[in-house]
Amino acid sequence: MDVYGMLEKYVTIDGDIRQLDQRVVKDIRDEFERIDGIRLVNQAKVLSAMREEGLAENHFAGTTGYGYGDAGRETTDRIFARVFGSEDALVRVQLVSGTHALTTSLRAALRPGDTVLSVTGKPYDTLEEVLGIRGGAPGNLREFGVDYLQVDLKDGRVDFEGVKEKMTPAVKLIFMQRSTGYDWRPALSIADIENTISYIKKLRKGLVFMVDNCYGEFLEEREPTEVGADIAAGSLIKNPGGGLALTGGYIVGKKDLIGRAAAALTAPGLGKECGATLGITRSFLQGLFLAPHVVAEAIKGAVYASRIFQELGFEVSPEPGDGRSDIIQSIKFRSEEQLLSFCRGIQKGAPVDSFVTPYPWDMPGYGHQVIMAAGAFVQGSSIELSADAPIREPYYGYLQGGLTWDHLRLGVLITLQQMKEEGYLLLE
Repeated sequence: MDVYGMLEKYVTIDGDIRQLDQRVVKDIRDEFERIDGIRLVNQAKVLSAMREEGLAENHFAGTTGYGYGDAGRETTDRIFARVFGSEDALVRVQLVSGTHALTTSLRAALRPGDTVLSVTGKPYDTLEEVLGIRGGAPGNLREFGVDYLQVDLKDGRVDFEGVKEKMTPAVKLIFMQRSTGYDWRPALSIADIENTISYIKKLRKGLVFMVDNCYGEFLEEREPTEVGADIAAGSLIKNPGGGLALTGGYIVGKKDLIGRAAAALTAPGLGKECGATLGITRSFLQGLFLAPHVVAEAIKGAVYASRIFQELGFEVSPEPGDGRSDIIQSIKFRSEEQLLSFCRGIQKGAPVDSFVTPYPWDMPGYGHQVIMAAGAFVQGSSIELSADAPIREPYYGYLQGGLTWDHLRLGVLITLQQMKEEGYLLLE
C-alpha cells in the first residue's frame, strides 16, 4: 500500500522527509512494544478501581449550588485514590489548573515558620510566584511566613549530600517535581522518587513528601503515592483527563492532608462536603478510563519526535531509547528563529486554530516571554499535541501530548515541512 501517495491528497510532505519518517518508524517499533506493556497494566489498574467502587450510571448525574450529597463526586474521589494507591483524593472542577492543585496542596501542608525544601532544583515557573521566590504576587507563601530552600540536581539526579546539608530544623515539606519543566534534564522516575524518600526519611522523621505529578501520570506502572509520597497533585487537562476532561485538577495522598487540602480549597468546616460537579463527572471518569491509552499514544509520539530530530542533528532529551517518566520531549534549537519556526509548524498541524500564527508573549506567571503552539479542543490541554518554550538562551523547545500517535506523527511531518520551507531545516 502506497501510504505516502494517499497522504498527498491531504498533506504535502517532500520526499526526503518521507524517507526519514519511514526509516524512523521502522527503527522504533521495539520501543512501542514496551510502551504497550505499561499501557496494559495501567488500563487494568483503572478498570479495577472502577469495578471495585461500583461505578454506575447514576454517578454521572451532576449537582449545582453547594453540591451537597454528590455521590458521583464522592465515587470519583475513591476511584482516583485507588488508581494512585493513596488513602484519599480530592478531584474537583474547582481546581482550575495544575498550579492551583499544587498551591492548594502546599497550603494544606504548611504553616507559618515552615520551610519548603525543593530537592529537584528550581520549580516550574508558575510555582516561583506561589512560593514567593520571584515577583511579589499577593498571597504568596512567603507572605504567610513560609520559607523556601532548594538543592539543585546533580547530573540530573537528586543530590543526596546537598539535601543533607540543607536539612534545617525548619524544613517541613520536601518538594519533588517529576517532570523536566522548562529545564534540560531527565524526568524524575518512580525509582528516583522512592529512593529519595527512603534516604531523607533516614535523616528526619515527620516530614511531608510532596510530588508535582504533572505530565507524569501513567508513564510507569506505579505512581508517587505508591512509593511513599504523602501528597501528589496534577491537572486533569494533562495526562489523567485523557483528553476528555474540560477542566479540573486532582490531589491524592494521606487522608489528613487531603482533608486539609479540601479546607484550603473551600473553607474550614466545609472541606470535601461541597463543590458542585455541574455534569462534568462523566468526562472526568471517561477521560480517566482512556488515559492509559492516550498517554501511551503521546509517549509513542515523543519517542518518534526524539528519534527524528536526533537524526536531523538536534540535541534531544530524552534520547529515543531512554527511560521516560513524563510525556515531554525537549529539543535544543540553534536560534530563536528556528525555535519559532518549529512552533509555527506545530500550530499548523493542529486540528483547531491551525491558521493562527503563535507569537511570544508575557504570559501570566512566567518570568520570560513564552511561545505556545496549541490548537486543542480544550484550551491549554497539554495532553493534546502542543509545544511551548520560554524565549531565552539556550533555545529549548518542549513538545508534548498527542491524543493519537498518528496525529503527533503528522504534526511533526507538517512541522518539518514548514521548517524546511522557511529555510530553518536543511536536508541532504
